Order: sequence, then C-alpha cells, then structure tokens
Amino acid sequence: MFWDKIAGVYDFIERTYNGKANRGAIRIVSDLMDPEDNVLECACGTGMFSEGIAPKCKKLTATDFSSKMLKRAEKKCRKYDNCSFEFADITSLQYTDNSFDKVVAANVIHLLDDPQAAMKDFSRIVKPGGEIIIPTYINKSKVSANKAATLFDKMGAGFKRQFDEETYKEFFAKLGYEGAEYIVAGGRMPCDVAVIRI
Repeated sequence: MFWDKIAGVYDFIERTYNGKANRGAIRIVSDLMDPEDNVLECACGTGMFSEGIAPKCKKLTATDFSSKMLKRAEKKCRKYDNCSFEFADITSLQYTDNSFDKVVAANVIHLLDDPQAAMKDFSRIVKPGGEIIIPTYINKSKVSANKAATLFDKMGAGFKRQFDEETYKEFFAKLGYEGAEYIVAGGRMPCDVAVIRI
C-alpha cells in the first residue's frame, strides 16, 4: 500500500515542502476544539493533526487504514492519555449515530471514490450541533495544478480530484453543505479548512 510505503518519510516531506501551511492548518483546527469535545479523527496519517487536537479536547479517537501511519501517530501522541488509535477505513465507519462532537478528516477528501458517502457518514456520527472539519490542500488557482500533488499521484496516492479555493466551496455546496465556513492557511500549497456545522 502506498501510505504504508511512505509512512517513514511522510513527516519529512510535509515539513520540508509545506511546513508553513501545515502549521497554520493545525493551529486553525486545534483552535476549533473545546475542552469537553469527544473527537473522531479519520485518516490521521502520522498524527500531524492529532498532536494539535489531543491537548485541546476531552477525548480523541484517531483512525487510519495504514497500520504504519497509525503506529507513527500513536508514538507521537503517547504523552496524551486521552487518545486512542484504531485501524479503520474512512469509507466504512462502524461508530454509532451521534457519537462525536467533532469529526476531523484532513487531506483525504480528494482521495475518496465516494466523498458524498463519507460526508453522509460523518453527518450521522456527529451529534446535533457538532462540526465536521475537513482541511484539504488546494491549488492557488484553477490553472496551477500543484506539482507536489501531481508527483504524489504518480507515486500511487490515487488523487480523485484537485481543488482551488472556489472549487472547494462548490464541491461542498453541491453535496448540500451550503453554510460551511472556510479558513485558509497560506503556504506553498495552501490548506483550506472547511468547517461544517451540523
């Protein structure tokens, strides 16, 4: 699997190529957490966002379908006693309805064959009044397909779509999430954090 293969170098690539955007996005997401929140993080990868979320919430359940990524995330967050790590597929979540205050799924929506099904599942497991938070890398304009995204795709990441700021908003609007808030963390490849209130 592609994500198992790059688990050992993923953090280095993210820091080196897009550190500014990542730091900004992590800050944005962590600021959205409340001390009493029970949070589900899907596709947590090596724990880049997990490290920012864990100290700000009551409980974090971080999931991924790459065992090697998950192992790295767990190691990063071992100092937090409010975290659990579970092997799970974002396209087949087994959590009960209204289980979480917030769901975070960072840098994964563009990889899914059926993002609408994932969003429907997120909406199911988030409590009424909760939030779905989807940070995603975007291109700076429609004409500037990012070289890093293209390279990752050629390596086997399996990109299904790319966004710029406008098409990212259109994407969620077409799925029925009209009232979302968008906060952009600038950098070489900006990260647009969609905040959808349920």
